[in-house]
Amino acid sequence: MAVHAHPDDESSKGAATMARYASEGVDVLVVTCTGGERGSILNPKMDRPDILENMGEVRRLEMDRAREILGVRQRFLGFVDSGLPEDENEALPEGCFAVQSLPDASAPLVAAVREFRPHVILTYDDNGGYPHPDHIMTNRVSVEAFEAAGDPDRYPDAGEPWTPLKLYYHMSFSKERFEALHEAMTAREMGSPYGDWIARWEDRPEKWDVTTRVPCADFFETRDRALLAHATQVDPDGFWFVCPREIQMEVWPTEDFHLARSLVDTTVPEDDLFAGVHAEAPTACS
Repeated sequence: MAVHAHPDDESSKGAATMARYASEGVDVLVVTCTGGERGSILNPKMDRPDILENMGEVRRLEMDRAREILGVRQRFLGFVDSGLPEDENEALPEGCFAVQSLPDASAPLVAAVREFRPHVILTYDDNGGYPHPDHIMTNRVSVEAFEAAGDPDRYPDAGEPWTPLKLYYHMSFSKERFEALHEAMTAREMGSPYGDWIARWEDRPEKWDVTTRVPCADFFETRDRALLAHATQVDPDGFWFVCPREIQMEVWPTEDFHLARSLVDTTVPEDDLFAGVHAEAPTACS
C-alpha cells in the first residue's frame, strides 16, 4: 500500500517500484488522501478555463489513467486538498485535509489498511518529503494507521484488526541521487538542471538514511508514462524529463527508501521491500 497526498504523487514517488512489484503479481494499492482540487496547473498547455473549472474531476481522470499504466489499484480517502500556502502564516482553508484532527484524518486509512491487509506501507517522511501541509498530514496518518490498525482497541469501528509489517519513507529525492545525475550529464557535456537543487541541500543535512534500494530501471518508462498521464501537473517539456532515461537507468537504476518501522527481522541495506516478510507471509501482497 502506497499512501499519497494528491493525484500525481504516486507517479513521481515510487512509481517504478510499484510497477515492478505489480508485474511480479503483487497486489498494490495506491491510497490518495485528497482529490487535488487546489493543485496548480503546472503544464502551460493545460492552462485553460475548462480545466480550471473542473480541476477535481480532471485530476480524478488523470489518476485513473496513471493507475492503469502502473498496473495497480487505487482509492481516494475523500479529503479536500489543502493547497500550498504562499506564506507560512496563511490560514489553511476550512475543512481541508491538513486541518483535520489526527483521529478523523486517520480513521479512513485505518479502515483501508484493515480491508486491504498490506504487509508493506509506503509514505513520506515527517517533513512530507517537502513541507506541503497535505504531505505532512499524509505522513502523520500513515504512521498512525501503521501503529493502530492491528490494535482492536483503537478505531473499533474501522474493521477487523490487521498488523502491517513494514513502513517505509520515500527517499528518491536525495542529494546523492541528484549529484550523480548532475555529474553524469556534465561529463557528457549536457546542460544539467540539477545545480540549483544541489545547492539548496548544502546547509540541509539528510535526516533519514537510505536503507533500501529497489532495482526498477526496467520500469522507468512505465513511470514516465504514468507521470505524463497527470497532464495538468507534468509538462512533457519540463524538468522531469530533462535527464535522458538512459542516463538515469545507468547511473541510478533504483528507487530508494528509508525503513521507518519493521516488525520482522531484516538486515540493511536491503534491495527488496519484502525482505524479512517472505518467510512470515509467503503470499505477501503490498
